[in-house]
Amino acid sequence: MARRFHAEGARVVVADLDGDAAAAVAEEIGGTAVAGDAAGVEGVERLLARSREVLGEIDVFCANAGIAPLGGADSPEEVWARTWDVNVMAHVRAANALLPEWLDRGRGRFVATVSAAGILTSLGSAPYSVTKHGALAFAEWLSATYRHRGIDVHAVCPQGVRTNMLANTGKGGQLLMGASAIEPEQVVDALLEAIAEKRFLVLPHPEVADYYAARATQTDRWLGGMNKLQRKVEALGE
Repeated sequence: MARRFHAEGARVVVADLDGDAAAAVAEEIGGTAVAGDAAGVEGVERLLARSREVLGEIDVFCANAGIAPLGGADSPEEVWARTWDVNVMAHVRAANALLPEWLDRGRGRFVATVSAAGILTSLGSAPYSVTKHGALAFAEWLSATYRHRGIDVHAVCPQGVRTNMLANTGKGGQLLMGASAIEPEQVVDALLEAIAEKRFLVLPHPEVADYYAARATQTDRWLGGMNKLQRKVEALGE
């Protein structure tokens, strides 16, 4: 995203827990790096303060941080809390800090990296699935509440993308997403198309729209299909 927005003429601030990685991308695109946790209140405030110093105004905010810990309902409380912080509250906290200035000037763009898990589900990680549903719900709320006041919201919902997150899902993740996984650049292509069309839902995997419709209109059949996939994952020993 950072590289593509820069290529389109934007000035970019790159944020990451890994300060060296953020700095490397920022140096490559002539941007600014901010190291820190974009999920916490303090980290969001520091990121936005530095961004305003460099950019003056923030036109687009990409809430892209995410974690996908494996586990079910028995995941430790701290895992649930951390996943909620990163996958949902990071979006809420950034929007809360940005909305006053955006509403005052009548424009702003919030890009929420959600996941197809947010409109379907994610086998193998209850915390990820639940929080991604929350991220989608918050993005929908933002759009429904503020679109008439110039706030554009986009929910990016890919399936597998060839990143470290996918690599860390093991055999189960490869079974479910490996064959259809796409490159990060393809996700950005879909995002820019959605921005040009002022479209909320960004589906880099177009087939997700059909799955979404089946989930809504043939719920038990869809759940049966997901359970069949779950049994395949269990057969792998994961």
